[in-house]
Amino acid sequence: MAPGEDAPLPRAPSPDAVRSISRSDDAPDEPGTVVWHRDDLRIADNPALAAAAADADRILPLFVFDPGFYDERGAACDARIEFLHDCLRDLDRQYRDVGGAGLTYGHGDPLDVLARFVDAGWEVVASATASGRYGRQRDERARERLGVRFVAGDGLVRDADRPREDWSDRVESWFAADPFDWDPRSVAVERVETGVDPDRVSDAYGVAPTKTRVPTGGRGPAKDRLRAFAERIAEYPGSISSPVDAREGTSGLSAYLRFGCLSVREVHRHVDERAPDGRGKSMYVSRLFWNRHYTQKLLDWPGWLDRAVNPVYEGFNGDRHDPDLVAAWKRGETGFPMVDASMRCLRETGWLNFRMRALCASFYFHILQQPWRIGADHFYEHLIDGDPAINYTQWQSQCGLVGRPGLRLYDPRKQVRDQDPDGEFVGRWVPELDPLPAAHLDAPEKTPLAVQREVGIEIGEAYPYPVVDYEAAREEFRERYGAVHGAAAARLGDEEIARRASLSGGVGAARSIAADHGEPAEADGDDADATSQTGLDEFG
Repeated sequence: MAPGEDAPLPRAPSPDAVRSISRSDDAPDEPGTVVWHRDDLRIADNPALAAAAADADRILPLFVFDPGFYDERGAACDARIEFLHDCLRDLDRQYRDVGGAGLTYGHGDPLDVLARFVDAGWEVVASATASGRYGRQRDERARERLGVRFVAGDGLVRDADRPREDWSDRVESWFAADPFDWDPRSVAVERVETGVDPDRVSDAYGVAPTKTRVPTGGRGPAKDRLRAFAERIAEYPGSISSPVDAREGTSGLSAYLRFGCLSVREVHRHVDERAPDGRGKSMYVSRLFWNRHYTQKLLDWPGWLDRAVNPVYEGFNGDRHDPDLVAAWKRGETGFPMVDASMRCLRETGWLNFRMRALCASFYFHILQQPWRIGADHFYEHLIDGDPAINYTQWQSQCGLVGRPGLRLYDPRKQVRDQDPDGEFVGRWVPELDPLPAAHLDAPEKTPLAVQREVGIEIGEAYPYPVVDYEAAREEFRERYGAVHGAAAARLGDEEIARRASLSGGVGAARSIAADHGEPAEADGDDADATSQTGLDEFG
């Protein structure tokens, strides 16, 4: 996307507009503090906003539309951008609802926009956040050039030599702590008119969402979902694996957490105080810990987005890159119905439950044997809840690029039998197979020709034969992976690689793996279905 010639966007706000708001009769020498919102689109439990309100009489909440997010480098589908815009409109209402003037929208390089405020005497604060290289370099430049103050408050461990030591205890303490608070009556919430808003940005960049069943962004819808989920949380354990049941049976909060409409701590507190005790509650609370766990990983090492954690696996599968196989996977035309249904669902709705995400990643890397980054980027582009910390760390972990023993290898045929025995999910997303009896949906190519004729389907015409031989590809991958796994495990004994991996048990856990598995040995190819969910004690 690029700005349209018929609706050009200004680089805003202008220096004159900033100067005009920077002096008031009540505080001629103290303009105030800019609260730079990024992925914390709420006014409750917001550490930067609370810090600004505590130190200044005037605050100006600001969101900057960065052109880099809207061109090809942003790698976000239009539906996720529109969800973001919903969240921004809602944030503007939040400020207005407490008597403020609303949210100021900027457009351009964030540092150039912030510099105009700094030059006019404003302080700038922002919530510290984990991000990839672009975001980390942007924030470092903002701190060095402009003196932007980044306020930590997300439960992550910063500035520690070994952040994983006592990590679980620290995060539990953060969950239990009081939220960041501020009194809207104690400060004036200012705003600069810039001529930029989400609607103009959508027009200028040609944002035209086509996905269906995408939720409306914003804090209000997020709170409604949280309340409803807490009431039915007992159903959660039985809903998470099936792609049909998970659509309504999970919390549906992932996109709202990704854009900070709710803080993870707010969700934890609501569930802790209002959800009935039981397995569903404890399982969901463990998922909130996992949210912090994977975000901590990206904070510890931003390379998760583009480099294999373990150097031994750098470039693994690169020599087998087959654009036709990748294209078939993306289109949902691999001849494996559960994979194809999941990939079509992802493209159409921007969402998949966790098990289907893991299945598609496993199939792509272990069976199609394609380079991981292409697949991870495709998921990140299409997911409405696309969170770099979770998407890329999960992809690397699922593919086995860390060096831990064991492969999480999902059998796509078994997943049909276990998670969609009646063919509801496959029938919805692969309609060409809908007439086929459910008993044949795990392996349509094995359907007797008499049955194919009876229902009017010809496998190979209406639906493709498998693009690879599953059993042969699986064994081939295991051999290739096993041949280097011992060397990869040994590399976890290196301090630098151990810190990169950011295992829940810290450097000690990495060194234990190196000691126990750091010699040539075949990889353990246990099916992922035999692996139980990790408990809270695994965070060490």
